[in-house]
Amino acid sequence: MNKIIHLLAMMMLTIITIYMINNYVRTAESFTYFPPDQEASFLSAETALSLAGDTNNGYAILWKASSLLDRKAYLRQDISFLYVNGILQAKLGKEWKKGEDKIYLDKNIMQHESANFKAISFHHAELHNNNNITSSQRITHDELYVVQSKFTQLHSFRYPKGKEDKEWKFIIDQMIEEHLKQTLSTAEKTFDLAKAYTVYPLTDMYQFENSPLPGFDEQETKKILGRLWEGIYKNYFLGIQRMDGTTADPIGSTIPLILLAKDQSHLLVISMLRDGEAMILRQQIPAH
Repeated sequence: MNKIIHLLAMMMLTIITIYMINNYVRTAESFTYFPPDQEASFLSAETALSLAGDTNNGYAILWKASSLLDRKAYLRQDISFLYVNGILQAKLGKEWKKGEDKIYLDKNIMQHESANFKAISFHHAELHNNNNITSSQRITHDELYVVQSKFTQLHSFRYPKGKEDKEWKFIIDQMIEEHLKQTLSTAEKTFDLAKAYTVYPLTDMYQFENSPLPGFDEQETKKILGRLWEGIYKNYFLGIQRMDGTTADPIGSTIPLILLAKDQSHLLVISMLRDGEAMILRQQIPAH
């Protein structure tokens, strides 16, 4: 009997140990904000969208995200989101890489109608030097409009060049704006939000890559953005936790809105799932 109890105890200990190791790996291989590395930097980082040509069923968009660090990092990861007319169409991201300096991601996306494509990527490197852990990060984006109509030849543009392009841009932008307004309205009703926020779509956060958030300096902005993407990865990219505790695929959700409290105390990330349910993520901002 004692031998059986001892054997069961050893089996349980083994199971617990395996669980702890696996759990540690999952936790370790995640975006975690560490102070910026003063020496490491990205030699290149890019998100690119291009019209790859028409097909019998529509047209194809080539979507790429890549980055090159000036040294090999302890951990490397890039993730990218592609929104079509304000709705998440696809996401890119591979297994975490150890001891690598470069990452390349690409995918062809099929579409059947005129649309706006917004892609935003987060490029991340975690660096270890003795007992010191630092990080390096970049945000890149691209945007493309594609017009497919029986009245005009298939073409794409980033900035409208003529009257027709301006009209298409206006129509599509209005559609996206409606999605964002509905997201904000649903979240305000669901979570009883106060309106003392400045609102930024996630796809516009690249603008703070080289200029600070209002009310914050450059170092504080980098920390806020790093922690923002940490939350986006864990609570959006990997799956959205519903209010009932289940996890939902983010595909089909609206562009997340970043609500920065005007008292600079916290930020909220809100989005609306495919079925209309609202999601919210709250992050505190340390006093500065």
